[in-house]
Amino acid sequence: MKTWEYLSDPALAQLFLPGIVTGIAVALMCSCLSVIVVLKRLSFIGQGVSHAAFGGMGVAALAGLSVSGGLPALGQMGIVLVFCLFAALAIAGLSDRRGESADTIIGIVLVASMTLGALLLHVTFRRQGAGGPAWESVLFGSLIGVNWNDALIAVVVSALVLATAWWVRRPMYFWAFDEQAAPAFGVGGRAMKLTLMILLCLAIVTSMKLAGVILATAILVLPGAAALRLSDRLTVVVVLSLLIGISGVLGGLVASFELDWPPGPAIVAALTVMYLGARMGGGIAALARSRDTARA
Repeated sequence: MKTWEYLSDPALAQLFLPGIVTGIAVALMCSCLSVIVVLKRLSFIGQGVSHAAFGGMGVAALAGLSVSGGLPALGQMGIVLVFCLFAALAIAGLSDRRGESADTIIGIVLVASMTLGALLLHVTFRRQGAGGPAWESVLFGSLIGVNWNDALIAVVVSALVLATAWWVRRPMYFWAFDEQAAPAFGVGGRAMKLTLMILLCLAIVTSMKLAGVILATAILVLPGAAALRLSDRLTVVVVLSLLIGISGVLGGLVASFELDWPPGPAIVAALTVMYLGARMGGGIAALARSRDTARA
């Protein structure tokens, strides 16, 4: 097996292990948030916030920062994170207003951010000529491009997201299930939405390094969607979402090693297969329950 060969060779292990650690960290925090994303019908949020990175890339490029390494690379990632955070807060704030649905605001932020990024990158490219900004490594992640510094950042961010999600789990899920009644029980809807958007922003920006902008959304949607097909008990659903997310990432990485596939699409393919399996399994279980009820 190529996977065993890669991981047993010390030189190759140093190349791939950071990506595996990053993948597990990403799976944990995204799968934890996935259930709420699906419950609140915010599946498109990953596209909106992650594409805001394009605008952040444009600002960073205009400031002369690149992804070549060192402080410029850290500065660029910082600008991308701040830009995505402002996009998430804009989505949360504007969607609270009457007459504007969340998906409409997400679409507006997505288009505006990509337009700004395209214009700023064009201006920078014309200024620098052929040596224009290398933005592909941020927008389209690569397993080989992940180093131990990236892995450490992913682990720290994942721990922060998981700790925060655990701390606010009761009011967050109360708000997710019944947003209208939540204020009557002392749960602030605006505070919960802002908290969720910030956590999603951190998860998405971290996920981009491994899976890329386009594929980060799937890691936020598929584990929770699959888990909700298998159970209607909240604790079981959250645990299943975590297990599905981790299994999907590890299974995708193994498929990537064995079949020479890009890691991002391989991870999403594995998660999609697991979702389809959960959908079929949930349908069979529901059919069996209906037959038992009819017999009774």
